[in-house]
Amino acid sequence: MRLFRTVITLGVLAVSAFAQESHEKHAYQSDVARLRKIVINSLYSHRDVFLRELISNANDALEKLRLTSLTEPVVLSGAEEMNITIKAVQDEEGAGRLIITDTGIGMTPEELKTNLGTLAKSGTSDFLSKAESDTTGTGNLIGAFGLGFYSSFLVADRVQVASLAAKSSKNPNPAQYVFSSGADENSFDIYADPRGNTLGRGTEITLFLKGDAIEYLNEKTITDLVNKHSSFSTAFPIYLASKRVEFILDQEAEDEAAAQEKKPDDEGTTKVDIDEDEAVIEDVTEEVEEPKKTPKTKQIEVDEWIRLNSQPPIWMRDPKTISDEEYESFYQVTFKDWQKPLAWYHFQGDSGSGVSFRSIIYVPSHLDDNYWQNPLQSVTKDIRLLVKRVFITSDLGEDALPKWANWVKVVVDAEDLPLNVSREMLQNNAFLKQLKGIILRRLLQLLDRIQKEDPAKWEKVQEAYGNVFKLGAVEDHKNREKLVQLVRFATNQRNSTGLDEYLENKKQGQSQIFYLADMGKSPEELAKSVFIEKLHARGYEVLLLGDPLDEVFITNIRRWKKIGFQDVAKAGLKFGDEDEAEGEAAELAAQTERYKPLIEWLRKEVREKGAARDVIISNRLVISSCAIVADESGYTANLEKLISSSHAQVNHKHMWEFAKKQKVLEINPRSPLIEGLLRRIEQLPTEDEERDIEAEDELREVATVLVDGALVRSGFAVTDSNDFFTRVDRILRRSLGVSETAPTDTTVKPAPPVDPELPPDADEPEPDPFEETGRGQISWEVEEVDELGNPIKQVPVEMKRHDEL
Repeated sequence: MRLFRTVITLGVLAVSAFAQESHEKHAYQSDVARLRKIVINSLYSHRDVFLRELISNANDALEKLRLTSLTEPVVLSGAEEMNITIKAVQDEEGAGRLIITDTGIGMTPEELKTNLGTLAKSGTSDFLSKAESDTTGTGNLIGAFGLGFYSSFLVADRVQVASLAAKSSKNPNPAQYVFSSGADENSFDIYADPRGNTLGRGTEITLFLKGDAIEYLNEKTITDLVNKHSSFSTAFPIYLASKRVEFILDQEAEDEAAAQEKKPDDEGTTKVDIDEDEAVIEDVTEEVEEPKKTPKTKQIEVDEWIRLNSQPPIWMRDPKTISDEEYESFYQVTFKDWQKPLAWYHFQGDSGSGVSFRSIIYVPSHLDDNYWQNPLQSVTKDIRLLVKRVFITSDLGEDALPKWANWVKVVVDAEDLPLNVSREMLQNNAFLKQLKGIILRRLLQLLDRIQKEDPAKWEKVQEAYGNVFKLGAVEDHKNREKLVQLVRFATNQRNSTGLDEYLENKKQGQSQIFYLADMGKSPEELAKSVFIEKLHARGYEVLLLGDPLDEVFITNIRRWKKIGFQDVAKAGLKFGDEDEAEGEAAELAAQTERYKPLIEWLRKEVREKGAARDVIISNRLVISSCAIVADESGYTANLEKLISSSHAQVNHKHMWEFAKKQKVLEINPRSPLIEGLLRRIEQLPTEDEERDIEAEDELREVATVLVDGALVRSGFAVTDSNDFFTRVDRILRRSLGVSETAPTDTTVKPAPPVDPELPPDADEPEPDPFEETGRGQISWEVEEVDELGNPIKQVPVEMKRHDEL
């Protein structure tokens, strides 16, 4: 026994001596130690980025191995696959470890000391400086290994790095070593791994997480971080260790149940003497089929590896090799949209400042519901800027796209950008300003191509973004011309047309683009408007504008291809061929002279009521008897609605009142109603004769109803709606032979007497249906009824059986 103990003691001493001999402690230099604390405590604004940094470093190691293998294939031995794995381990005492492993180039003890012990010392940079330019051109080597590695201490109290360098001619028998350091320590240890060469090749980083970082053991948290920052940062697969639950047949339980069924049931049985002479009566019962026995199962956990970056970065591929399904799938996964995109544009280019990039622009099939609810919001949320496949930001700050284009979905991957040391932001925004212009230019090219090549898809684009293009033409002066070419309107001749197509259809001598605006009305309703009767009859095309943005668009554009816009709801309508139609001008002058008595009489009436400031013979009416049009300095009905909705009239009350009165009553001399009204005016007694008060009142009432009707039909509000409908009521009575003075039965049931007293239970609070009965349990009673509505019984809800949704 003593001898055995002696042998054990000697063995322990030998191992201890070996550990002390191979265990090396190194102190950080004072400046490096201070800078290291800055990196840990101040450099990164979000500690989530630690995983991005470690995955980027793992990718560097794998790329370095791949490039080295081109000239020295032996480095690939030791591990079959080239990948990155992540494993979360929950300890029994509540602590946890996160293990990130790669099968890359690995590190020798000297490289561990150089790359990890010296801050911001990059083995990758040294490798690139020695490699030939044509070899590294295809590499994806990002970041400084030393600096990115220290982001581990954002979430870990201690970090251990086990690494086994790849075999090479210079190092045919590499050994696995460990680097170990704590977040608050000023030194690090490097020693031979007591486990031996367990990796085969590569590096294993073990993070001993802080107490407030246990959330990073959650599989969903890890998956979300990889998807956000690193899903495209490497072409090598990233695997996450996971467990899934399976139900398998419990053979032991099945065998035990079968054994129980085979046991004889002899206990408790009694033999009964049966009289042979006694009749035996057998009960005949229906055979009941025994229910099938459910096999007994048990629950087990199965370990599996889930690939997190199964979808490769398609923007790095040749567009000719990518199917529509791949583009659509990438869009839906990346931007979390259940609908497929309408279109996309895959391209590569140069910013003009030496930054090359690849990009895909997507046009979603719909606008977000809150797009028009936040008119001042212009933050672009879906431009994903990456640098060498590593996500950097989606916030372009001051260089965000304008409001009209902030719905576009874009992935931009730049080959090189001046990032700060933490890779969280750009050091200057020159590229962002260029990027904004590039995205807008390419987006407009994409939309223009759809418009010219795919009419069916263009209809869908117009349905979703028609008003957006109008908004863009108003706010984006630089791209106004291209945006105007995308705008479409309905007309009295076509369902949809652009301004260029409209000008191709204009008549000889026409120097204006005719339009009629009345927000909220459909093109079919506007086509029946009194204002376009003659324009339509003569074959002129009129833009029919029913959206609120239409009037704003026209007001801001003002002219297109040097042709101005003419609101046909305003006075001064010109067709363009007036100089050639001398006969029409003479006829208009003759009609004005003929209707002079009616014009003067109506002018006095409308001025007294404030309905209009003047009365003229119309050159725009064909069927209608009259219309109210806005004067050139007045407001049309549509403008009045827009100004009223914006409350602008409150700040400019005097201008508002003045402009509202600038209306003109136009009468149609060919209308039988107007001709009849002229005859009645001419039949009135002259000044020398006795006045016919009754005839004057009747004419005044007819004229008032006529003018109020013209206001309503022209889109304006009547001066007094109650007075208007009272007159209509009298006219209807006369037409039906009903007495105008016949009273209406106005008897109604009176209200009960006054009772100032409050009900006796007025001050009592309403009973709480969710009354607490004790220790967080909620109880209330319900009455159960049968199919006929009869109560069955009352039971507490917690005792009732109910479905769980």
